[in-house]
Amino acid sequence: MDYDLNEQQHMIQEAAHKFLSKECPSEFVRKMAEDERGFTDELWKGMTDLGWMSLLVPEEYGGFGGDFLDLAVLLSEMGYFALPGPYFSTVVLGGLTLLEAGNEEQKREMLPELSQGKRFLTLAWVEKEGTFSPDGIQTKADAAGNGYVLSGTKLFVPDAHVADPIICAARTGKDPEQVTLFLVDPKTQGVTISPLETMAGDKQFEVVLENAEIPAEGVLGEVDGAWPVLRKVQMLAAVAKCAEMAGGARKAMDLVLPWTKERIQFGRPIGSFQAVQHHCANMLTYLDTLTLMTYKAAWRISAGRPYEAQASMCKAWVSDSYRKLVALAHQVLGGLGFMEEHDLGLYFKRAKEAEIFFGDADFHREETARRMGL
Repeated sequence: MDYDLNEQQHMIQEAAHKFLSKECPSEFVRKMAEDERGFTDELWKGMTDLGWMSLLVPEEYGGFGGDFLDLAVLLSEMGYFALPGPYFSTVVLGGLTLLEAGNEEQKREMLPELSQGKRFLTLAWVEKEGTFSPDGIQTKADAAGNGYVLSGTKLFVPDAHVADPIICAARTGKDPEQVTLFLVDPKTQGVTISPLETMAGDKQFEVVLENAEIPAEGVLGEVDGAWPVLRKVQMLAAVAKCAEMAGGARKAMDLVLPWTKERIQFGRPIGSFQAVQHHCANMLTYLDTLTLMTYKAAWRISAGRPYEAQASMCKAWVSDSYRKLVALAHQVLGGLGFMEEHDLGLYFKRAKEAEIFFGDADFHREETARRMGL
């Protein structure tokens, strides 16, 4: 296996770094955390012009036709700059679910618009149990006439305020895995979207469905057949989130290392003290290992190899390692790193949130143990 980036991936990386260094400084990130929408049309258009929305969309639907490793490279740069906005929810959660479950008509209707930056998507999965297991889905979909009536509450739905449609998982049978995906128009009567307060300022919502009527053509994929799709999307999204975390970990290192050379204590740079050196060495160890595991999992996905075991091991390790790396960064920076004006706080908040998305470290360690027959 070869983890070196190819020429195309180097171009994606360099273009993304150049664009985001100009368009997404930390001041902009803080501003968008306070903004109700959470992103600007100018930023979204710039990302669209660079082809980022179409990266995973097949060429027959107007996309670039890239692979998952291309996406991982891009997401790493987005993580480095703590990019706000609905890219992950639209391209990763919504786009991958649509590609996996959608019929030809649905793909031809929505994927070209997604590629052109004209359509936002998201996935409504998690409920009050807070789990990613099939029995955690309690929202009901009852057959009625030529469609379905949905009732239930979804939590932590990213960017639901701009998504059209919201892809919603609902129970259509008694068996735990009898789950179906629905395309829910947010303007449908009975659908209420309320913002949730988050530590990182990202836009997550509660979506309440009270006898919301969904037509038959609003079914995405097979009735009762959504669980294998959700399971696959969960593993892919977990690796994608690890790519974001890898970029954030790299940024934390870049915030710390110059400080160890500039900060003078007792007449010499703090980087000359053994305790600080040990912290930095441990940070580098975390960074290198989490990056390696992320790119290994992304490579296996791109190469069409079995990846589920690597995805779970990757998410378990990266969730813990990114959080530990940022904690060590705080130790090196001292009180400076805890000041709201310092950028490390942005990455601390994202590390804490990202570790639980699509299953925390304990969830994925249990998944790994299960695959080992334990």
